[in-house]
Amino acid sequence: MVKFESTLIKIKKWTILRLPESASETLPSRGQVTVKGTINGFKLEKVLEPDGRWGHWFKVDDKLQKEAGIKSGDKVTVEIEPSKEWPEPDLPEDFSKALSVASKDVKELWAKITPMARWEWIRWVNATGVMETRERRIKVSISKLQSGKRRPCCFNLAACTDPELSKNSVLIETES
Repeated sequence: MVKFESTLIKIKKWTILRLPESASETLPSRGQVTVKGTINGFKLEKVLEPDGRWGHWFKVDDKLQKEAGIKSGDKVTVEIEPSKEWPEPDLPEDFSKALSVASKDVKELWAKITPMARWEWIRWVNATGVMETRERRIKVSISKLQSGKRRPCCFNLAACTDPELSKNSVLIETES
């Protein structure tokens, strides 16, 4: 179990928690990691995102903020440990639509791959704010799945891939 304190910060419309370097160093990957634990004593199950600097962060959604009575600027106490159980990712509507009309082989492979692999495909598709690039990545994903590829190729798993919260694949520090 890793225990640390951190201050919730606001970047654009999101409240996030950035793990201290010492906490990230204890995790099994510089990429996404699933964890279980608590934030100020309230249950926490999250997939931590990489920050592009070999560290991790996660969004603290409105529901968790309300339950834990926390907000941006608050210092919180976090206890986490890695989990081997990956939650099923939320499938973006456009990717879901493409999968729904894909071949039987693609649908079967999508069902067979691990939730962690599905997270990676979705991260790769979501890693752009440019609609044309996103559409192309969805088509490439379907094509690669059709050829039996279980994971996207050639993208930095330790990069921050949220286009709203990153610049040059690195989590932005403060609101600009």
